Amino acid sequence: MQYKLTRRDHNSTPSKERHQRQKQRRMSKVKILVVGGTGYLGQHLLQAYVHANANNGTPFAFDLAFTHHSSPPPQPLLDAIPFSLPFQVDLKTGFGFEAISNTFGQPDVVVNCAAISVPRACEIDPATAHAINVPSSLVKWLQSFEKRSTLLIHLSTDQVYEGEKSFYKEEDIAVPVNVYGKTKVAAEQFISENYPNFAILRSSIIYGPQTVSPVPKSLPIQWIDGALAKGEKVEFFHDEFRCPIYVKDLVTIILTLTSQWISGTGLLVPKLMYWLDVCYAVKNFLMMLIFSDTLFKLAKFNNKIFAEILSIL
Repeated sequence: MQYKLTRRDHNSTPSKERHQRQKQRRMSKVKILVVGGTGYLGQHLLQAYVHANANNGTPFAFDLAFTHHSSPPPQPLLDAIPFSLPFQVDLKTGFGFEAISNTFGQPDVVVNCAAISVPRACEIDPATAHAINVPSSLVKWLQSFEKRSTLLIHLSTDQVYEGEKSFYKEEDIAVPVNVYGKTKVAAEQFISENYPNFAILRSSIIYGPQTVSPVPKSLPIQWIDGALAKGEKVEFFHDEFRCPIYVKDLVTIILTLTSQWISGTGLLVPKLMYWLDVCYAVKNFLMMLIFSDTLFKLAKFNNKIFAEILSIL
């Protein structure tokens, strides 16, 4: 998973002023908005922010809000993240963002998890995929605030590459071969050209435990476990290089970026900067499969199923 972070106005901020701002933020809660909070990553992320609050996992206390498309949001999620504010938002039109401004105010950090992420669905309806995956309404809303002090963390994908080799680096040219990848490249370009403070995370396949309110999309480990438990034949792609990442590792990265931004210790330069892939190669994923007790507990693997998965991979 790759990410790049830019903050263009920091070098002009005196050190004394930064320290004063940090002190003020410690005295008041930091406002976090998760766009697409009812999705797979969004739910895990919201729970992590709540957990950080409860266990003093960061130097800051968080006020949480999230957007959802369907109404009302699922009750199990609301029960798991008490005191968080839900807002129904139409990402195509931007309808609903004004309510966030009026009720919640300007966020310190926005994490955009919302996307049509199933490639087949993007191929069927490219126009809708582009309208949702390119966050034009979100960026325009952030531009409406007088102070451009919000960090936008945007989730992208490894499908911005053509997939002809392994070990892609951030400097490699993005050459998407499907509609999903093309919309994500367009999103990256739109954000970088229109908003000063952003971090773009290019993740691959995200795996991990089911969410507190189960999502309808097929999850990798659960799908494999269910199919093999039934004795079904499982077919995998054999012409792609992918670097799966554990959802809680991705959440940790986002929380770290949040803390760095609020404390003023992030990568603060007037041009795009990159931090390298935390799940750098497929071999790291295989090692994780072999040695991770968490994954064994997660999927409730027995030795036979685990051996079958290793033979497939």
